[in-house]
Amino acid sequence: MEEKIERLLGLAVLTVWGTAAFGGGDVPSKALNQGGVVNTRHNLTQSYLGASSVFMDFARNNYGEVCVYCHTPHGASAVVAAPLWNRTATGTAYTLYNRPTNATVTQPGTNSLTCLSCHDGTVAVDSIINMPGSGKYNAAQASSQNTAFLNAWSNPSGIDATDNHEGLNATGCLSCHNPAGQAQAPDFTVFAIGTDLTNDHPVGIRYPTTFGEGGDFKPPAVSSGNLAFFDSDGNGRADSKNVRLYNTGEGYEVECASCHDPHGVPSGGPGSVFNPSFLRVANTNSALCQTCHNK
Repeated sequence: MEEKIERLLGLAVLTVWGTAAFGGGDVPSKALNQGGVVNTRHNLTQSYLGASSVFMDFARNNYGEVCVYCHTPHGASAVVAAPLWNRTATGTAYTLYNRPTNATVTQPGTNSLTCLSCHDGTVAVDSIINMPGSGKYNAAQASSQNTAFLNAWSNPSGIDATDNHEGLNATGCLSCHNPAGQAQAPDFTVFAIGTDLTNDHPVGIRYPTTFGEGGDFKPPAVSSGNLAFFDSDGNGRADSKNVRLYNTGEGYEVECASCHDPHGVPSGGPGSVFNPSFLRVANTNSALCQTCHNK
């Protein structure tokens, strides 16, 4: 415990959680949020912190590669049908949105489960199937977190993760990243969705299929196969900035990735802007809400 405190104090000294990306309701971050996912907090190596990134190595395996926390080129998950998926599935039955609605609400689909595999707090952020460049592979890790397997990894920094393999919950990430803010750690409470989804925008909810004058919903401009989207720029392509709906066998539904793009950062060129919380559309004047809702 003393060693953990010393590392946290070191983090407090070397890392001043900056203002580069603060605004629009997002949490302060040293990440520039431009030029690629490597410059966002979805880069779990935290290389954007420079030398001070090693002070978090005690809390998660630092695989030294950005994409591997979610994707693998080989041996992908057969449990979650996401592209080359490398993370452990939660296996969680969620408490669903239960407010009055005319739409059918079911368990979250693939394009929510990928996000929830971190954000519901039941699986560690470093719980992956295929560790890079090590020959360490565990197919069973796709459906069940094996802590002994994760402990086999040695961080290049020499600081092995002794307090990792907890999720985004009170005993894991939030033990430091809470409103009290140990060692100036930013508060991640807003990112810890948990397994009770009753107070969140519903996911796994069927989008209406009929539209008319005075209706509460707008029809997506393009529907093709398993994807429908609101073509805001009229180019006929599902760009990252387009809100979309997913059909995984139950009709077009709203999922987490309908409104959030986990890779979504601007180029860093003139006029490029990062939408807080990886939103596909900035919600200024409720613009994101009004993409779908006719209010």
